[in-house]
Amino acid sequence: MPSSPSRRSPSLRSRLRGGKPRSSRWAGAGTPVRAARAACMSRRRECAVRPGSGWVPLRALQRSRNILRAAGAAAPLFLLLLLPRPARPRPLPPRPSARWFSREHFWRCLIGRWAVANSGVARAGGARRGRCRSYLHAGRAWGCGVAPFSRPLAGARFTSHLHAARRRGAMAAAYRHGGSAPRGRAGAQRGGEKKCSWASYMTNSPTLIVMIGLPARGKTYVSKKLTRYLNWIGVPTRVFNLGVYRREAVKSYKSYDFFRHDNKEAMEIRKRCALVALQDVKAYLLEECGQIAVFDATNTTRERRDLILNFAKENAFKVFFVESVCDDPEVIAANILEVKVSSPDYPERNRENVMDDFLKRIECYKVTYQPLDPDEYDKDLSFIKVINVGQRFLVNRVQDYIQSKIVYYLMNIHVQPRTIYLCRHGESEYNLLGKIGGDSGLSPRGKQFAQALKKFIEEQEIVELKVWTSQLKRTIQTAESLGVTYEQWKILNEIDAGVCEEMTYAEIEAKYPDEFALRDQEKYLYRYPGGESYQDLVQRLEPVIMELERQGNVLVISHQAVMRCLLAYFLDKSADELPYLRCPLHAILKLTPVAYGCKVETITLNVEAVNTHRDKPSLNSPQVGNACLGWLA
Repeated sequence: MPSSPSRRSPSLRSRLRGGKPRSSRWAGAGTPVRAARAACMSRRRECAVRPGSGWVPLRALQRSRNILRAAGAAAPLFLLLLLPRPARPRPLPPRPSARWFSREHFWRCLIGRWAVANSGVARAGGARRGRCRSYLHAGRAWGCGVAPFSRPLAGARFTSHLHAARRRGAMAAAYRHGGSAPRGRAGAQRGGEKKCSWASYMTNSPTLIVMIGLPARGKTYVSKKLTRYLNWIGVPTRVFNLGVYRREAVKSYKSYDFFRHDNKEAMEIRKRCALVALQDVKAYLLEECGQIAVFDATNTTRERRDLILNFAKENAFKVFFVESVCDDPEVIAANILEVKVSSPDYPERNRENVMDDFLKRIECYKVTYQPLDPDEYDKDLSFIKVINVGQRFLVNRVQDYIQSKIVYYLMNIHVQPRTIYLCRHGESEYNLLGKIGGDSGLSPRGKQFAQALKKFIEEQEIVELKVWTSQLKRTIQTAESLGVTYEQWKILNEIDAGVCEEMTYAEIEAKYPDEFALRDQEKYLYRYPGGESYQDLVQRLEPVIMELERQGNVLVISHQAVMRCLLAYFLDKSADELPYLRCPLHAILKLTPVAYGCKVETITLNVEAVNTHRDKPSLNSPQVGNACLGWLA
């Protein structure tokens, strides 16, 4: 006798595709969520489904694991299609029970379980996998680790979704309870977590950059500059300077005798400092979401480099060496006078004594210096040799994409004195109306600024000045008043506002209230519908940074968002600070690169203009809170 229809369960295919089941008892269970509800009810659980509330019981979530295990790799394709995305936010229940999940949380948990079940990345020293914790409706952070998945589908498609789910739940919980966003160990700062969510596209494993070279060869200059660039493009990077560890271990420096190779006690101290620094490197790369660590030290002996290689092998780090070689006495002397005289090693000493002691220190290192040998001993290593501050380069065995970017960047920088001028176009007609984007011309005050800019440039008497503009009308009109040759760059155009082009902020808030609130909540990552985000703009401006590093004196006439991105690179600003840097109209920023940074001078030309700057909104702003709740609706 055939089984009763009331006892027949829907097939797996029917559950996943949302088709109508054969059984009358299962009629209306057109989605896996309803199927899970019906399964729970048929088992006579002590909970009742709330009709129309959008909530499913915890037992349904636990039972649905069997569906995913049977579905295998095809499950996430159906799950993504079933993720609801309502246009407007709706309020959450005031006090939901821990036994109930919102429908969106239900599907995110299922996707997370599938991703964890299909992932497995093991490293030397311990496995590193995505971890799934209970995701309570209270919004506490549930998610997975940031380690890449073994399958391309899981790694490429689900990592960003899971990070977004965790961030949304955490932010919603914070605003509901009146606190700030929770910060886990993997992201001590919101900016760090923000970068970690997409920096893994550039690196598939942590990389250790090891500097090599005698003192006063520009190693610290290169390491700081390289770190600034990598952080700007979104790769979390940190410098570990061994001199800082040495000064902590030895409070008072007396003379160059500390660096003699026959000083056994000092050699032991220096080795211990190196081991402590390497342990900090390990903690940063494995526990603090770092992607690249720069080990800034002389590392002149093969014994020390072998120690570093063994350390990297134990922790599954890639190693890339950067050796700075310089035999130009003028460059060495200039470096000593500019940097080493003000070093903490030489407090209250005159220049003659500092120069004499430091030259003797260099001689101590020369006794044991073993350069990289590309022909025999070091032929299998990945490295670049920078000879005489960029006159020549020797590149050997580049392993991956990020190493190729490092090589390309190092081949573009130079140490020649120069000045970079950044300014916005003159005030435009759309600036007067409060509109963003567009391609309007200059206002009368904007034309007045263009004439004042011409007078300023003539007074500076800048040698071989190059002028760059965007391809928009307002920057071209500003440059034409200078009476000099200028170059137009399309990538210098203002950030694309998409559907919000040529609208005022009041119009955007009225027409797109959710988008307006979301942009205030995450301005760096927010992308206009059909437009760009600041993160997209940074990637677009990378060729401009490369050309600026190659050039001498340059005047860049651009736009507010573009100028913020360029300024953030030179001033080493984080992703959270970048969208709120002040770049007013009718002002010039004079940037002068110095030893370990950039000197900034603001010059105002006394031509009035409207204020286009918007301050960072408060976290307690109702628009921000509603945006976070809308993400979960």
